[in-house]
Amino acid sequence: MLSRRAFLATLTLAPLARAAAGFAAGRLLDFPKADFAKFSKHLKPVGRLLEQEGYYVWCNSPIYGPDGRVHVFYSRWPAAKGMGGWLNSCEIARAVADTPEGPFVYQETVLAPRGPGFWDATTCHNPHIQLVDGKYCLFFMGTSNGKTNTKRIGLATADHLEGPWTRPDQPLLLPGETGAWDDHCTTNPAFVKHEGKYWLYYKSWNTQDYVTSKDPVIRGNRKYGLAIADRLEGPYVKYAGNPVIDFSRLGNNKQFEDAYVWEQQGKFHLLARDMGVYSQEVGLYLESKDGKEWTYPKIAFLPLRDYGVQEPPAPPKLKRYGRLERPQLLMRNSKPEYLFGASQGGKYMTASSFVFKIT
Repeated sequence: MLSRRAFLATLTLAPLARAAAGFAAGRLLDFPKADFAKFSKHLKPVGRLLEQEGYYVWCNSPIYGPDGRVHVFYSRWPAAKGMGGWLNSCEIARAVADTPEGPFVYQETVLAPRGPGFWDATTCHNPHIQLVDGKYCLFFMGTSNGKTNTKRIGLATADHLEGPWTRPDQPLLLPGETGAWDDHCTTNPAFVKHEGKYWLYYKSWNTQDYVTSKDPVIRGNRKYGLAIADRLEGPYVKYAGNPVIDFSRLGNNKQFEDAYVWEQQGKFHLLARDMGVYSQEVGLYLESKDGKEWTYPKIAFLPLRDYGVQEPPAPPKLKRYGRLERPQLLMRNSKPEYLFGASQGGKYMTASSFVFKIT
């Protein structure tokens, strides 16, 4: 396992050349076998779930309830707002099914934007549900102005999955000081409780890089940091070695988002969406001994077409059609059982969840 320093020291252009070759051939399955994580070999497509007329559905975070049913906390926003509505018109809802393979039935809106004067005034997004210390914890992101510079991570809690939920008056984690790598926002939370401490992973980037970026596709460079607390409710103190994941030295504005972190068999494991290491269409898998220094990423999952999923041609409004984003796991006995992702398309040509069974 490579340390962070060794990882950065061994970066080459070879993976980038392989990615370009695979993409040009139209089959990302053609990557060399060594580029694939073992995780990737155990995914069996279930299909699309939570297709809701009139809505885009995103960020599907599942958990087993005490009754054995599966509860999914997910983002949704009106289809009339288009794909960009997640930033200024999103709410977090809950749906329930008897099995992980559905069908899921909408139950309620859990968190909705609160309006002027609140830190989550204009959107509630990025739900991540966990049972921690006997309490249900819903990590999420809110904005106060419908723009990226007010994205903040918050934590709502409840004794039951059906609520009621205690909404935080203040965000759980704030951006860094002006000029810091993370001065723009805090978003895309991932969480583990490790050795009695509470570990919060978060995405951010630098405002100046974002404002002055000349990248025609993605402005700024998204990285991941870590903040640790002695208590669930904080305060969370940022790790001095942040960012713990930084792909900027790969060149060509390669970056990182949508992390999901868990511990298993004495290691930290991480799933994420690739933003250019191999291809924008695949997912990444990383490991770590300590949760701070991570291995070079391997491919975790592929676009839907490479699993034999047949879907109609993409409409012009959907620019990321056919790929999986925001990976979240349904855990059973502390082991991954199903992979839930978000994918544009579906019955209503908006977005829905797409689920894989982990065999």
